[in-house]
Amino acid sequence: MSHKDVGGRRLNLRVALGRTLRVLPLLWRGAAGALILCGSLWLLPLIVTVEGWTGWAWALAVGASTLVAIGALARLSVSDDVAEARALGLGPMGLQAKLPEARLLGAALLCLLFLAMIVSILALVVLAIFGMAELNVEAIQARNWAAVGEPWKLAILAVIGLGAVAIPLLLIVRLSLFAPATLGRRQMVSLNSMGIAYGSFWPLLAGLIVTAVPNLVLPMLIGTGVAAGQAVSVVWALGLIGLQLPLTIGFLGAAYRQLEYWFPEETKR
Repeated sequence: MSHKDVGGRRLNLRVALGRTLRVLPLLWRGAAGALILCGSLWLLPLIVTVEGWTGWAWALAVGASTLVAIGALARLSVSDDVAEARALGLGPMGLQAKLPEARLLGAALLCLLFLAMIVSILALVVLAIFGMAELNVEAIQARNWAAVGEPWKLAILAVIGLGAVAIPLLLIVRLSLFAPATLGRRQMVSLNSMGIAYGSFWPLLAGLIVTAVPNLVLPMLIGTGVAAGQAVSVVWALGLIGLQLPLTIGFLGAAYRQLEYWFPEETKR
C-alpha cells in the first residue's frame, strides 16, 4: 500500500467546490432512480395516510431509500465516471442494496453512538458546573439578567457553554467524511474518518455551509408567502433530496479525494 504525507494534507476549498459543481450532472444521472424513489417516499404522506403500522413501514422504507441514495451518490462522488462507480457496486440508476450499504449503515451508527456519548458527558459536566455556579433561578425566570449572577461567573459559564457547542461541531465535521471513505476504502470507516479530515476543519466546515445554501431557500419562500401548505413539503423534499443531498455528498466526495492518504493495492468489495 502507498501513503501520502498525513501532516501535509490540507483541503483546497475552491478546488473541492469546483469539482462539486462539475460532478452534479454525474450524480443526478447516475443516481436518478435512487433520488426519485427516495423523494417519492418522502412525499408519500401527502397522498396517503400513514399511521400505525403503515407509519412504521413508511419510516423504514424512507430510511432504506435514503441509505440507497447516499450509497449511490457516495460511489459517484469518489469516482470519475459512472463506469468507475459501477466497479464500486453502483446499480442501475443508482438502485442497489449491497454490502457497502450495510457498511455505510454500520459506520453511521458508530459515529452517532460516539457523538451521543460525547454529548451526554458534556451535558453532565455543563449541568454540574452551572449547578455549582449558584445562579439566581428566580432572576433567570424573570429575565432579569443583571441579577442572575456576578459578571465574571457569567463570562466563565458563557465560555463553557460555547465550548460545549464547539466540541460536538468539531467532531461532526471531522467525522463527515465517513460515507465517501467507506465507499472509497471498501471497508467500514467511522472514527478513522477523523484522521482523513485532520488539519482541514475550517475548509470542511466552510464547504458544508456553502453547500447547505439550498436549505435556506424554503424558509425564504415561506417567509415571502410563495410556498404554503403542501407546497412547503413538496419544495422541501425536492430541495433536500434533489439538490441538497447531491451537493453535500458531492462536496464530501471531492474533499475525500483530496485528503485520502491510504491507498491499499488490493481491497475487497
